[in-house]
Amino acid sequence: MSISTTAPTVSIVVPVRNEADNIAPLIDEIAAALDGRWDYEIVYVDDGSTDATAARLTAIMANRGTVRQIRHETSSGQSAAVRTGVRAARASIVATLDGDGQNNPEFLPALIIAIEKGEGRIGLAAGQRVGRKDTGFKKFQSRIANKVRSWVLSDGTRDTGCGLKAFRREVFLSLPYFDGLHRFLPALVRREGYDVTYVDVTDRPRRSGVSNYGFFDRLWIGIIDLAGVWWLIRRKKSTPVATEVMRHD
Repeated sequence: MSISTTAPTVSIVVPVRNEADNIAPLIDEIAAALDGRWDYEIVYVDDGSTDATAARLTAIMANRGTVRQIRHETSSGQSAAVRTGVRAARASIVATLDGDGQNNPEFLPALIIAIEKGEGRIGLAAGQRVGRKDTGFKKFQSRIANKVRSWVLSDGTRDTGCGLKAFRREVFLSLPYFDGLHRFLPALVRREGYDVTYVDVTDRPRRSGVSNYGFFDRLWIGIIDLAGVWWLIRRKKSTPVATEVMRHD
């Protein structure tokens, strides 16, 4: 196995927790979507898994030089895992997707191309799920949460929960960080003066395992986060135009 010493064009960040059986199939799909189109790396962030996730990744890394693994010793949440992966990414363009198999990697090229064609103007290309395969209750709670968020923030998106996203690394790292950041990216990217574009993506059933994210354990935190993001947007001031005065001898 050889590992490239040159920086890749695209970094794919995948946060996971206890997704051992989903690792290999998802990596194969990511490779099928990107091989021959971009130089890329796949950065898995293992958020304190207690199953065989780490072992599966280590075995795959022995044969795939494009795969990297970063571990959190204890689970810190999805936003923390995404941020760890973005900070470790070596490419200027980063794409993310969930590690449970529900996000189809075949949509990654459309998101990456949207960022490339944006030429710095587009800060985020976000997937918008159609035909969701979640339970009726989960779809109901997401529908309500999205309507409330859209009403409060006017962020122009119907679905912030989709893990399929692409953005410029420096734009993401310029955003204020908090637990839950990944659910408010459109509003925060617009706050920084960038445009956001959307790509419809087809949802899939979870390949195996169970969801690591519940409803009631994040409901009140989500309400507090929403209020905080609203405050950040209200307090944002435009960047003043600055001109250096040159000395005349």
